[in-house]
Amino acid sequence: MGARGRSYRYVGPVELKAAVRPGSGGCRISSAAEFGDWIAGRSAAELAEPFTFVVGVDGVLRLAPRRSEHVACAGGAMVLSAGEISFVREADRWAVSEVSNQSTGYCPDIGSWSEVARALDDVGLERPSGFTHEVVFRRCPGCQEHNIVREDDFVCVFCGSDLPQMWNVDPTA
Repeated sequence: MGARGRSYRYVGPVELKAAVRPGSGGCRISSAAEFGDWIAGRSAAELAEPFTFVVGVDGVLRLAPRRSEHVACAGGAMVLSAGEISFVREADRWAVSEVSNQSTGYCPDIGSWSEVARALDDVGLERPSGFTHEVVFRRCPGCQEHNIVREDDFVCVFCGSDLPQMWNVDPTA
C-alpha cells in the first residue's frame, strides 16, 4: 500500500491497455472550477447516464464518457479506485447522485471508497456516504478467473470453487 491507500493495477484484457495512447486519459478534475468547466461542456444526453471515473494514484479524480474504458481514463496507469459516477444538479450546485466501483478492468475493492470520497471532497462535490452500488470482485484460486460476487455467494461461477472473503484480484498486490 502507498501512503494514500491500496493502488490497483489494470487486470483486464491486454489489448485494451495496449490501445491506450499517451495523453488520452480522462479529464483531470482537481478543483471545483475544473469540475464546473468540465460539467458545463456536457450535453443533456451525456448527463442522463453515468460517467467513467478513476482516482489516480495522485488522488485526483479523472472523468470520461460512460463507454470509455477505465484503463483509457487512467492513461494506462495504476489507480486508487475506478467505477461509474452520476451527477445531479441540486439547487445551485452539482452533487454525486450515484457512484459505484464497477470496473472489470481494475476490480477495485469496496474499501477504495475512502479514496473516492477524498477526491470528491477535494472538488467540493456533495456525495453519498459510500458507494451507492458496491461490486465485490474476487479471483478464483482454482481457475484464476475474475468473478463478481453476488448476494454474498462466494463461489466461482466458472469452476465452482470457493472464493476468498478478502480481495485477491491482483496476485501481485
